[in-house]
Amino acid sequence: MQPEIDLLGLPVKTFGLCFAIAFLAAGAVLTRRFRELRWPGDQATEALLAALVGGLVGARAYWLIDNWSEAQGDLVGSLFGGSGLTWYGGALGGALAVLAWARWRDHLNARLLDAAAPALALGYAIGRVGCQVSGDGDYGRASDLPWAMAYPDGVVPTDEVVQPTPIYETLSMGLAALVLWQLRDRLPAGALFGLYLVFAGVERFVVEFWRRNPDVDLGLTTAQVTSLGMLVVGTALVVWRLRVHRPQGPRAAAS
Repeated sequence: MQPEIDLLGLPVKTFGLCFAIAFLAAGAVLTRRFRELRWPGDQATEALLAALVGGLVGARAYWLIDNWSEAQGDLVGSLFGGSGLTWYGGALGGALAVLAWARWRDHLNARLLDAAAPALALGYAIGRVGCQVSGDGDYGRASDLPWAMAYPDGVVPTDEVVQPTPIYETLSMGLAALVLWQLRDRLPAGALFGLYLVFAGVERFVVEFWRRNPDVDLGLTTAQVTSLGMLVVGTALVVWRLRVHRPQGPRAAAS
């Protein structure tokens, strides 16, 4: 584990470093896609900044709601402290901020959602590298699998051998990013984003069975309930867009 590195005499948190790299990588992918769509490349930077600000606000707000009993004793500290961020809150807050930006820039359409899909998956995959390297507590339950490991020097240390769930998430969403990028011009508008929701929902739903998060309803965690929502919405979006653009009759098939 390496929660912190020395960079020219300055201590740098590895999670924060990976967080920054994730945004840069997602921004590079988004810029490339914007240029392919003949949109101004600098507008990708604007969208990324909107996602960053909205994501930070959403991540903190989601954490406060999910951990209200813990946060209400020190509300100011919980709001502005260095910990207490959740991915789903960040995704929701970032999405709302980008949608507001898109309305301002007149890009509020399905092509923008599709353009963001590979970038979102790649950013998530890189972000989980930060969780693994820093040992921030996102690891799983105790395990005797050959690749299970302990996190004795992590931000949230444990000497117990556990499932390295951040690695699972990096590999699965990294693969998802590659698939989404390859399909970016092969699906009708809106279907690619729906497929991203399916990938992200299935990945997190499965990984939660190995993580240490408490159950909240029907034996499922909060993240799993949210994942099911993503899966349902994503599947419906993919089916709808494919049906809308399905050729009708011999003449449509020939064209």
